[in-house]
Amino acid sequence: MAGISTTETLTERRKAATRLDIARTAAALFVADGLRATRAEDIARAAGVAPRTFYRYFPTKEEAVAPLFAAGAQMWAEAVRGAPADLSVPDALRHAVAEALTADDPANAESLEWIRSLLRMAAESPALQAVWGSACHASEATLLAVLEERVRERTEERAGEAGGADAPLTPVPLALRMAAGVASTAVRVGVETWAASDAPAAGELGPAALATRCLASLGDFSWAPA
Repeated sequence: MAGISTTETLTERRKAATRLDIARTAAALFVADGLRATRAEDIARAAGVAPRTFYRYFPTKEEAVAPLFAAGAQMWAEAVRGAPADLSVPDALRHAVAEALTADDPANAESLEWIRSLLRMAAESPALQAVWGSACHASEATLLAVLEERVRERTEERAGEAGGADAPLTPVPLALRMAAGVASTAVRVGVETWAASDAPAAGELGPAALATRCLASLGDFSWAPA
């Protein structure tokens, strides 16, 4: 059984690598030749795969860049998971923004420039807008799960300190869903605002700084249930 599991893992990794390679190829062609002029067949040829292989991974040419959108959107949600456990929800969100949207890391800076180019194209492409929206929605779902984990762990810790029983599993409260939605929107607006400008990724007009300002503008919003 272990051999099967390893084989499946390697297969999934190869598939993920192929998806990402196609995504980067598609983005490069969109930038070089324009979204409208680029065909799915052009992307497949440039990526070194057959058209039927392309369509096995993506139903449309616009969907081909979904992995790039998803990687950026998921990165910050996962950065919340990696934030120090003793941080409050708003502090964990700001910590994650600084980690995920920094331009200090060359790989991050390159990814942000791809996102900027694609978001500018999306302004005139409903299909590309839909791909971006789907990535943001998936990121929000991830963030909700992460916030739920953080709140549950903190609740269980308090219960343990008080000598009580483990906290019962309950449906995700409305306040937590609102927190995930509001935080995701704030970060999305910050990134989109930067993408529409010519400002560098670093500095006070970069995506990290703008997203942080968007979060700060929410003031006394109730980020999580007590």
